[in-house]
Amino acid sequence: MRLLLFSTMISLLLIVLAGCSSSGVPSGDPDDAGLVLADGFDALVVADSVGRGRHIAVNANGDIYMKLRTPNEDGHGLAALRDEDGDGRADQIEYYGEYEDTGNYGTAMRIHDGHIYFSTRQEVYRQALTEGELIPQSEVQTVMADDFQANAAGGTEHTAKPIAFDNEGHIYIPFGSPGDVCQEPKRTPGQPGLDPCPQLERHAGVWQFDADGLNQTQADGVRYATGIRSLVAMTWNNETDDLYAVQHGRDHFVRMWPELYSPWESALLPSEEFMRVREGSDFGWPYCYYDQFRDLKLLNPEYGGDKEAIGRCAEKEDPLIGFPGHFAPNDILFYTGDQFPERYKNGAFIAFHGSTIRMPYPQGGYTVAFVPFENGEPSGEWEVFANGFAVVDPIVNTRDALARPMGLSQGPDGSLYISDSVKGKIWRIVYPGDPAGFSEEDLEPVRQEKLTASNIKTPHEEDDNLQKGVLEGGELVYQTYCAACHQGDGEGSPPRYPPLTDTDWVSGNKARLLSIIVNGLQGPIEVNGEEFNFPMPAHGFLSDEEVAQVATFIRQNFGNDASAVTEAEVRQFRERQ
Repeated sequence: MRLLLFSTMISLLLIVLAGCSSSGVPSGDPDDAGLVLADGFDALVVADSVGRGRHIAVNANGDIYMKLRTPNEDGHGLAALRDEDGDGRADQIEYYGEYEDTGNYGTAMRIHDGHIYFSTRQEVYRQALTEGELIPQSEVQTVMADDFQANAAGGTEHTAKPIAFDNEGHIYIPFGSPGDVCQEPKRTPGQPGLDPCPQLERHAGVWQFDADGLNQTQADGVRYATGIRSLVAMTWNNETDDLYAVQHGRDHFVRMWPELYSPWESALLPSEEFMRVREGSDFGWPYCYYDQFRDLKLLNPEYGGDKEAIGRCAEKEDPLIGFPGHFAPNDILFYTGDQFPERYKNGAFIAFHGSTIRMPYPQGGYTVAFVPFENGEPSGEWEVFANGFAVVDPIVNTRDALARPMGLSQGPDGSLYISDSVKGKIWRIVYPGDPAGFSEEDLEPVRQEKLTASNIKTPHEEDDNLQKGVLEGGELVYQTYCAACHQGDGEGSPPRYPPLTDTDWVSGNKARLLSIIVNGLQGPIEVNGEEFNFPMPAHGFLSDEEVAQVATFIRQNFGNDASAVTEAEVRQFRERQ
């Protein structure tokens, strides 16, 4: 009997060891699960299709918690995963947490002081972890409820609420801007911005709250920093004792100011700014943007900018690094583990979710970058750490990407976990060898990705234009001014940009369609059963011929079968206004 028991234990041990490397970390998947990494790193898929994921947190025992973008069909918005046999793959996946979360902006998932904190677009909650239990059994407590922003007129943009904790009992929560550049109405081409911008009182900044306080509102917090348009990537760096973040820059240069910016400039500008955020910091929104090619903070054209003027922006803070525009930074993590080579210690990993508005050039981002740090400052250029999440190259439409990196978390053994927002895949990156043996030559695969991958490299203005020598007429107008939001295939990019496919909004009343194209659209609409509430910029700068061409094109494509729109009909429409 003892011999049988001993043999069984040995068999179980061998099964566990078969899934691990000699270093004790799990073995990577074949071909590193499709990712491109520096030599010596391995990747494995911990779980697939968990649900459209946002941020993740890994507990000290290895359990994984992921915030879903919206509650699943059972009304649960949180996922918990456990690896029971030690092979690095999740064996148990449970869903829990019932609350209302509209708008697809539920984001935060962090573990702090024995609690799991998570957020919707309006609230930040916490729940005490229960020892030994995968799903917490304690009461859910409301830390902060947004009593203003998400309910205010025009305040439904940039409501993601990532969170960070300092070492003195504070939690930091951003309140994003309600639009691009403080205009009323929003996204009106050629219209000056409000000056001074009244939105700065309650928006476009980071507020500091009591991490243990309950039922707080924005009024209970202290505005810690301002002039920050939209944050999803934010964390506290314990080595420097500072808050760091990477913001989403503004959109629509070519659609708002076509006389100033080319499609190429609009695809790459403005920079996504990597910033150290200190109390009293002002990074300049809505008056300024950062040009990463010139290393300058410039005036937005809504405030008199002409691509040269600096003006009041000379007094605003510059970023540590200016990343390419529209990469969509959605999480940041400072690495403190010992598993990876020493060069990664205290450096910053950044998950770039990927662009939606880069057409006519390939979409950018969809990668995880690394910034080496020394003494609290970047000590070198940013690098590609992992690429290949999207699978397709080039990424023409956002929906073409099979996966989009979203959240980051460090495991107790120093592994790096990455979540995906398309289906909810979770990767684990490990370094199974001797970290002391890592060399600069091992970086060559990811160095090549930065130079050649279409989602990362700076596109050539002519050679990488996806419309070059192919399009004309209405299709050319559509791809130049419309596809950035509605995508080249007309499928849109929910929850912000509605589809144009098989919808009465396109194939129905001509006057309504022309009004949307020429005058833009504000306020919520329902398209194919889904609600959208993101302003459509006016395109009145297009000629009558161009409006007729693009209206005809969308009415006779994307599953629509409607009559053409003539130039005379556009002219008559404008005369009646």
